[in-house]
Amino acid sequence: MAETEILLESGTNEIEVMQFTINDELYGINVAKVKEIMMSDKVKPVPHAHEAVEGIFKPREILLTVVDLPKYLMGHECEKHPKDLFIITNFNKLNIAFRVHTVVGISRISWEDIQKPDDTISNGKEGVSTGIAQCGGELVTILDFEKIVTEIAPETGIQMSDIELLGERRRCDVPIVLAEDSVLLASMICESLKRAGFSNVKRFNNGKEAWEFLHAIRDQENLETEASLIITDIEMPEMDGHRLTKLVKSDEKLKKLPLIIFSSLINEEMHLKGKQLGADEQLSKPEIKHLVEVIDRLLERTQTHG
Repeated sequence: MAETEILLESGTNEIEVMQFTINDELYGINVAKVKEIMMSDKVKPVPHAHEAVEGIFKPREILLTVVDLPKYLMGHECEKHPKDLFIITNFNKLNIAFRVHTVVGISRISWEDIQKPDDTISNGKEGVSTGIAQCGGELVTILDFEKIVTEIAPETGIQMSDIELLGERRRCDVPIVLAEDSVLLASMICESLKRAGFSNVKRFNNGKEAWEFLHAIRDQENLETEASLIITDIEMPEMDGHRLTKLVKSDEKLKKLPLIIFSSLINEEMHLKGKQLGADEQLSKPEIKHLVEVIDRLLERTQTHG
């Protein structure tokens, strides 16, 4: 993984995609989410679980929830084979196993080679495809694993009720730039920030869109009237959050803007990479209350120090 670490540290906008199949169709997952691949094993059923949850198993010390990905995607029971595999993942501080049929291999590509699917196939907020990748001569559907897990277990996702715990808050119209490709998550983040009093959130579908906006306003005398703080996801088509962070923090006029990386991928390794690229704060989804508290602190610091 050493080369990958170097790539991500330097913010070169590249990703390693693990390709796998379900009923001979190619799908993909960011290697950064994958802990290991195991042969499928006997699973203990869990009563009253979501229909796509096979159950639990404990290969070593960690108890894993097993999601039957073929059943989830197809909407019906698919035949299980002895050679099926479990992709063991870690994101949003959760360890989850996904059943797949085969693992094909790993391709290193640029985020520019991943296109956001249009609404005819992504189905807007309901879609589970986060992008279509060109890997060699094949088109690979990158799945939105966060959305899949949030649908199966809503309590693991952003809880807007957490905002109520912050108590009475005053309205704040400072402009916040949000780069988030997931339609569902972007909507939830915007609504949560609105409830927290932030009435001026400018949402962009990926790092490229956010960067084009920021680059267009960088020469304005009162920059803070257009952008006072940036929140970015890491995984996004066309330009990822690490590349956006590097571009912002390498720019003499934009680098003073506080930048928060808000991602399901924040672990010790990713935290180090974000820090090297200049991120002011890094938080793991779905900690929305913590995000609001950090925004408050960074804005206060900016206003105090100018």
